[in-house]
Amino acid sequence: MSLRLFAAIPVPEEIGRDYLRLQKGVPGARWRPLENFHITLRFFGEMDERQAEDLDAELAHIALPAFPVELDGADWFGKADPHALWMSVKAPDTLARLNQGCERAARKAGLAPDTRKYTPHMTIAYLNKSPVEKVHRFVQRAADVKTHPWQVTHFSLFASWTHRGEANIYEALADYPLG
Repeated sequence: MSLRLFAAIPVPEEIGRDYLRLQKGVPGARWRPLENFHITLRFFGEMDERQAEDLDAELAHIALPAFPVELDGADWFGKADPHALWMSVKAPDTLARLNQGCERAARKAGLAPDTRKYTPHMTIAYLNKSPVEKVHRFVQRAADVKTHPWQVTHFSLFASWTHRGEANIYEALADYPLG
């Protein structure tokens, strides 16, 4: 059986609720449901169960302190052809070190390196042919939407199942404590 996996920090429900009210005004947006809000650390992709077990074992070796994080303002990926709306993340360098730890774990488990620059974010919508001016207006409207800091005490390994026309289903397979 093949699994599609990623490591992420779950966004607490009480934090995510504030972002549901923003979900309007962008044609072509597929808004993410509350239960899907997370801060991705590393997308691993498809793998078999054996490699997933190796990855789990490597992720369990990451030892970092708990740290505060907050969401602050919005942006989009895709420049002139927007494909995702996201909320930016403010955190100490521990977040970058956690991303690097997940990258090392992936390589030790035999996965190819992630060549993209890490941009910590929480995706709020995936976009399909959304007009740039509407996306820009959303970003302006969400510019001052910020959360209070919350303490990240763990990160998780998630499995993702895609459903055409619907939000992906995410299931936390393992939690790794920080602190």
